[in-house]
Amino acid sequence: MNSSIDHYAVFGNPIKHSKSPQIHSLFAKQTGQSLIYTAELAEIGHFAEAVQNFLKDNGKGLNVTVPFKEDAWQLADTHSERAKRAGAVNTLKLEKDGHLFGDTTDGAGLVQDLIRNHQVSIKGKSILIIGAGGAVRGILQAFLEQDPDSILIANRTAKKAIQLANDFSDLGQIHNSTIEGCGLNELENRHFDIVINGTSASLQGELPPIPDSIFNENACSYDMMYATQDTVFMKWSAENGATEVYDGLGMLVEQAAESFYIWRGVKPETAPVIQSIREMLTQAQGS
Repeated sequence: MNSSIDHYAVFGNPIKHSKSPQIHSLFAKQTGQSLIYTAELAEIGHFAEAVQNFLKDNGKGLNVTVPFKEDAWQLADTHSERAKRAGAVNTLKLEKDGHLFGDTTDGAGLVQDLIRNHQVSIKGKSILIIGAGGAVRGILQAFLEQDPDSILIANRTAKKAIQLANDFSDLGQIHNSTIEGCGLNELENRHFDIVINGTSASLQGELPPIPDSIFNENACSYDMMYATQDTVFMKWSAENGATEVYDGLGMLVEQAAESFYIWRGVKPETAPVIQSIREMLTQAQGS
């Protein structure tokens, strides 16, 4: 490896499916930044050691994916406010003084994708978020900052959803938004403007057990997962009244752009990169 060029990477396990190297290569080319970006398989239980070795080889920053986001939070010396809220980190930056700064860009990425790429306003809307894991925790602050009318977190285990809602209730009060949690079996006769699937069920081709009457008129459905074709959740949403249906590819590119900005101080244009990665997925499906 050329040690004079700044090195960035994504750490995960598994990692071979990652599109991050393609995304950041496109960002670098577009913005005229000289850098290397690779995907690295880190061993479970050896994340901190892998990061230290990476930093010794002119590593300047990292993206972190499953299952290491909590490990990254522990490793960071300082955290952004949104990372403190999320309890997880997907972006590490090596500061000039040698300290590691931890941030999370997932929530910003999803909100940017909805608002900028799909022209979906969140302000004043009723929102259902399915799931109560780390992926959902990571997006709640960004959603509340857009002043929705309400957020309902629904999960198989109601207790987990209720606790998560309580953890963000102070932010809800600041933004005059109600935030509550419930079980998936409590959604009958409830209707929403925006429905977010924050579970990984789509990766297994499964659908969360939710009623087919949850969509308000002109509702938007968003699956945080993405694939070479529409997910099961997307197809189900379109068949049951959602007017706008999107997957999480735009979120992936937007959160990457936020990370790129944290590292390089330059904000890349995301639309052409989303298009390029979408075409790449389509070609992979056809091959």
